[in-house]
Amino acid sequence: MTTETSAPVAKRVPSERTHHGDTVVDEYAWLTDKEDPDTVAYLKAENAFTEARTTHLDGLRTELFEETRRRTQETDLSVPARKGDHWYYTRTVEGQQYGVQCRRAVRDGETDPPISVAGAPLDGEEVLLDGNLLAEGHDFFSLGAFDVSPDGRWLAYSTDFSGDERFTLRVKDLVTGEVLADEIPGTFYGTAWSADASVLFYVTVDEAWRPNRVWRHVIGTPAGDDVVVHEEPDERFWVGVELTRSERFILIDIHSKITSEVRVIPASNPTGEPAVVAPRRQGVEYAVEHHGHRFLILHNDGAEDFALAYTSADAPGEWAPLIEHSPGTRLEAVDAFENHLVVSLRSNGLTGLRVLPSGTSDSYDIDFPEPIYSVGLDANPEYRTGVVRLRYTSLVTPDSVYDYDLVTRALTLRRRKPIRPGPDGREFDPADYEQHRDWAVADDGTRIPISLVSRVGTPRDGSAPCVIYGYGSYEASMDPWFSITRLSLLDRGVIFAVAHIRGGGELGRRWYEEGKLLAKKNTFTDFVACARHLVKANWTSTDRLVARGGSAGGLLMGAVVNLAPDAFAGIVAQVPFVDALNTILDPSLPLTVTEWEEWGNPLADPEVYAYMKSYTPYENVAPVAYPAILAVTSLNDTRVFYHEPAKWIARLRAVAPQGDYLLKTEMGAGHGGPSGRYDAWKEEAFINAWTLDRFQR
Repeated sequence: MTTETSAPVAKRVPSERTHHGDTVVDEYAWLTDKEDPDTVAYLKAENAFTEARTTHLDGLRTELFEETRRRTQETDLSVPARKGDHWYYTRTVEGQQYGVQCRRAVRDGETDPPISVAGAPLDGEEVLLDGNLLAEGHDFFSLGAFDVSPDGRWLAYSTDFSGDERFTLRVKDLVTGEVLADEIPGTFYGTAWSADASVLFYVTVDEAWRPNRVWRHVIGTPAGDDVVVHEEPDERFWVGVELTRSERFILIDIHSKITSEVRVIPASNPTGEPAVVAPRRQGVEYAVEHHGHRFLILHNDGAEDFALAYTSADAPGEWAPLIEHSPGTRLEAVDAFENHLVVSLRSNGLTGLRVLPSGTSDSYDIDFPEPIYSVGLDANPEYRTGVVRLRYTSLVTPDSVYDYDLVTRALTLRRRKPIRPGPDGREFDPADYEQHRDWAVADDGTRIPISLVSRVGTPRDGSAPCVIYGYGSYEASMDPWFSITRLSLLDRGVIFAVAHIRGGGELGRRWYEEGKLLAKKNTFTDFVACARHLVKANWTSTDRLVARGGSAGGLLMGAVVNLAPDAFAGIVAQVPFVDALNTILDPSLPLTVTEWEEWGNPLADPEVYAYMKSYTPYENVAPVAYPAILAVTSLNDTRVFYHEPAKWIARLRAVAPQGDYLLKTEMGAGHGGPSGRYDAWKEEAFINAWTLDRFQR
């Protein structure tokens, strides 16, 4: 098929697809067969070719990896969070890939979290789970559930050793250290305990990987005796399960992309029938949080950016308003504590937190000093508390953990992620870097925000290299975040930009609505407008600009390189959704039916079919001069199948053979790529080395 120095050539096996009178011949459909030896051989040939073509970057990759390792405090300990009589935290140990989950008993008079010196174990520590021990003998390891029972006796945890996100659920006795015979394979994310810790609820998926069943398991009994509590027949809907912070109710969350329904079971009566809080109504989304005598309802019924209401917890009925809808202020979540509510929101492209003390009509927002930042609540397992834990970061400020006193309004910094000296021995100083907010203008006149970070002194004459990142789907917001690996780029003079394009949620629900379904192309043209603006504003130049995105952001990469191949020097597409139309046409595949409310249903609607066909990257490869493209995927990915980028690269080579295209497939990982932290750093070093090499061309 290939030698390591020549590009692989995939065989062509014509396969016809006909919908709405349109017949398409797909010559690479055979790559969808994971069990075909030819498929595996092709992927391995691509890996060999990629390795051969990037051998000259081995030294740089090692250098970048070591810079990340040097800057990272490898032996570390998270800020302990209190739950009942224990402090819970995670430790990492130098040389070990995975975290160690621990707890320590709360001591008399102890109110502040105990602080570790240089990440050392706390005195009196109890190890609950050691990911390194669990991962022994496996190339991949992921922890799904980690759920301690209300009485602190049991730990429900689940593991995945292939990356396909099918977990095996187990229960550990934290008193004896024994792992019980209870073993439940094929579970999904999400668990919930009954009040007396005798019953555990969990979720399983159907053949299309849709979470569709909630089960009840009695501790100490065979999994074969488990009972289905709720089965969702509508293929548009997913189910989830959780215990409220108050530990009073089990919540069964049933939701499609645009419609919700929540059912509740008293945690003290786990065999009770789930009661519907409010019947589903097409287009109405709501979420439930328990607070005293009421259920809090965050909803979009007549409220595009959501409003907050409440109803009786004893007999749910009419919703009484608590926070009225305010266009432009998107309410995203509400967290209830005994005497306070904290609402997570976003306004003007920034995240925020609003506090509502119980029994008053007063509310206020917590202020933060930087012009660009991200803030949100951290783990807050205690219901009866006057202090909440939050996380704060920006493009120049490392991840920071604060405790906020809901009574005195004092904000106490508990920990800022330590950044060790770089390769030059200099201490990290945020003042050495600067962040900016700029705006591009889209084709229809819409202003698109761009967040940028660079080292102080980076030139603004168009000579600086730049990486522009984007996503733009599912109302997911790419809020500013700090990255240790990014420092290696910034210190080499690279500017990092985030394009906050439509389809995301940065500017509220309307921002999302204007980048989905039959408005999806706005996502792509917005990104191209941002790229053009960075050049016009002298942040960079076209031959110094590399674009990067993953998953739905990988679809973005494939679409924009078809739209504007001249706008970029390189494209990094990670687990890219580049064969979108073929995937969304197949309702037997994971996610497809649930995705129709995001992309449209091309099976039933010829307009949607034609629209998707006009932008899906695989179908629109043209005989033009493409920039260099690096596609990274995983063989066991169940969200975006490996064959999407494999087919895309094969077609690029056939249609535009003069291009420089590389495909790298992790043969034992899933959607998130390598699971261990060192493996993840190596993957990032590989991508960043390839990116830096583009700037030298």
